[in-house]
Amino acid sequence: MTTYTRIDSPDAPEPQGGYTQALAVEGASKLLFVSGQIPETREGKVPGGFEEQCRLVWAHILAALRAADLDVSHLVKVTTYLSDRRYADVNGAVRREILGDHRPALTVIIADIYDSQWLLEIEAIAAL
Repeated sequence: MTTYTRIDSPDAPEPQGGYTQALAVEGASKLLFVSGQIPETREGKVPGGFEEQCRLVWAHILAALRAADLDVSHLVKVTTYLSDRRYADVNGAVRREILGDHRPALTVIIADIYDSQWLLEIEAIAAL
């Protein structure tokens, strides 16, 4: 049986914004590496606003998890690339809504995204 243990050391800053410093995974029988998901539909359409793009990216991640018979509770690491730090609050709010009480390890990076229409990209690792 896979167990997930949050590790938040008292010797490091307390996690803010819905993540944990580290997440220990024991007994995993499956690892899923979700490539960077982009805010584009299968038809090549990119929503104009950040929140819509963020929700679309999370929909792609959820679809990959479902295809592997997993769900958000199996996420152990999420890396988000934002095109601008002004999107941080909305990004965090959408992520917390999607993940509920689950707190994977998390990294947010401000980066020059591959396509100028894309305001973010998210990659993830899940374990079962």
